Amino acid sequence: MLLGVLTIFAVFAQCMAAQARTDSLAPLVDKISPAVVNITTSTTIEGRTGPQGIVPEGSPFEDFFRDFQDRNNDEGSRPRRTSALGSGFVISEDGFVVTNNHVIEGADEILIEFFDGEELAATVVGTDKNTDIALLKVETDTPLPFVSFTDSDTAKVGDWVIAMGNPLGQGFSVSVGIVSARNRALSGSYDDYIQTDAAINRGNSGGPLFDMDGGVVGVNTAILSPNGGSIGIGFSMASNVVTRVVDQLKEYGETRRGWLGVRIQDVTEDVAEAMGLKKASGALITDVPDGPAKDAGLLAGDVILSFDGVEVDDTRALVRQVGNTTVGKAVRVLVYRDDGTQTILVTLGRREEATAAVPAVMEDTNDESQEEVVLGLTLRVLTDDIRGEIGVPDGMDGLVVVAVDESSEAFEKGLRAGDLITEAGQQKVATLESLQDRITDAKDAGRKSLLLLVRRAGEPRFVALNLKD
Repeated sequence: MLLGVLTIFAVFAQCMAAQARTDSLAPLVDKISPAVVNITTSTTIEGRTGPQGIVPEGSPFEDFFRDFQDRNNDEGSRPRRTSALGSGFVISEDGFVVTNNHVIEGADEILIEFFDGEELAATVVGTDKNTDIALLKVETDTPLPFVSFTDSDTAKVGDWVIAMGNPLGQGFSVSVGIVSARNRALSGSYDDYIQTDAAINRGNSGGPLFDMDGGVVGVNTAILSPNGGSIGIGFSMASNVVTRVVDQLKEYGETRRGWLGVRIQDVTEDVAEAMGLKKASGALITDVPDGPAKDAGLLAGDVILSFDGVEVDDTRALVRQVGNTTVGKAVRVLVYRDDGTQTILVTLGRREEATAAVPAVMEDTNDESQEEVVLGLTLRVLTDDIRGEIGVPDGMDGLVVVAVDESSEAFEKGLRAGDLITEAGQQKVATLESLQDRITDAKDAGRKSLLLLVRRAGEPRFVALNLKD
């Protein structure tokens, strides 16, 4: 009896505590709002020197409109000022402020307005377009109220969050919602967005997304909307991405991301089967231009299974992990090669200093010109004449796709006339006989499909085609 009463009392106490927590957010808002700021930027736009945009250049009416502008004091050619509004937040008492890069990009002047109405000019410490983050600095003699980042990896779908900022230029505003989804990618290689239904509108950009303990879990960056207003789908760049960027901007004034130096694609089910992999995961290397990976001995056709001790699920995960790794660090890369695994030590370069990738060249072997139909593909050995027609660099050889049977699997998977097959079964092919040998080897090994390395306009990708008896 006593145990039952105590249980009921404990449940009642928990319910009362939960109710008290969600009754009002005012105490939390009062605590963290002084660190949230409005940002106003001013930009000078050069005026037109002629009637551009009114009539086409060279039009007989061009002189007429130029005279019209002259009679009106040539106002069209005068420089003019434009302004924009955004949000941000203070992360240190000495005046470092975080916002979005697109809020301050191209600005001549940046003015920070604090919660109490004080205004201070800000300078740009550094920016990162890849994550749309900017770090600003204001100078002040008094310590500023600030907020701290928290671990965004602990944020779960369903957690309550608070968005603060300056929506639509209306001044300080608070909205509340939940974490709707995690690990969203919009367009960047390093994206890791928290999706929320807390109302985010234009002007909220750069403002903080708080958890219920007052820690910053994200930077409000984008909305998904057909009309420009909030429809409950907003995106905040996760704090664990932002903190790394901010630390580098503060120390160097720029980002310094790790660079492996490979072209990669996801491992699909049919590619995994063709290679003998147990599951479709990892990142398949399609090309290894000059760089850290080539120096270390990584090869096209290797599948990266783990990087620096962390299992690689797909290409996006690998790109983010490499980018977040310290430049110059020697990391162990576990790859699948020749039906087994190897660990290769790679010293990372710096992404920002990487030159344009140049495809690795291949040995010159043959100049035959006969055709053969294989797996729905009409193939011909690459000749010097064809090389010039399809833009294949000297030193690279393979089999040219002359035609593709539209009823074939090859056509369904995107192969087209003009494609160049340089490898089959992860071995170079320069003759029709060598391709048949690779098909025979795959069948003898019990494989149901053959992995082809296909290049189009210099860009490589792997395609697995079923082997028919």
